[in-house]
Amino acid sequence: MTIEKSRFHQFIIKQNNFDRLGFENWVFYPGMLFNDHHKWWSDAGIRRQPHEGVDFCFYRDTTGGIRTIGYKTKIPALYDGRVAHIHDDFLGKSIYVQHNTYDERRHALFTIYGHTIPVNGLNTGDMVSEGNILATTANVREHARILPHVHITVAWIPVSFPHERLTWKMINAPQITTLCNPLEFIDCKFTVEREWVDPEDYFPAKD
Repeated sequence: MTIEKSRFHQFIIKQNNFDRLGFENWVFYPGMLFNDHHKWWSDAGIRRQPHEGVDFCFYRDTTGGIRTIGYKTKIPALYDGRVAHIHDDFLGKSIYVQHNTYDERRHALFTIYGHTIPVNGLNTGDMVSEGNILATTANVREHARILPHVHITVAWIPVSFPHERLTWKMINAPQITTLCNPLEFIDCKFTVEREWVDPEDYFPAKD
């Protein structure tokens, strides 16, 4: 099945004025990509399960410098769809959007946005369009020594599965969901670095 790539990249750049800062391309460090086994925060230890998605946090500007996105970065929807579920996660709220795309097993395409602050008035059942702002990044620094980031998961989920039961535990259950690499659905420029970056280098100096 061929699915047209989302314009998520163009929307997030425009909505957050990253182009005015000289945005060049996204930068991913070890631990930030789909199926990575290590953390990219703290001591870069082993995750309890492989990474379910991709984390957008760092980008390179036109001078070659590395910047990070900030708290309350606006998060656009990848595709048209319906908000199927919203629940608390350990750093904010997760938003599940079901899209009108199905595979041969009658599984629906879902995009999931983790660690967010949903926009005012966003509720389960709401219809959204590609590029609509669903949420902003949560202030994850209040809960962990981790930088603000946009976590996106893409998965095929049975239409018959009760949406209210969707949790990260269920997303990690291969008998229920089929996880996909989100970068295969997003049209964007990026580089992958081999060396781990210490996020502490990007936190303000302590008094």
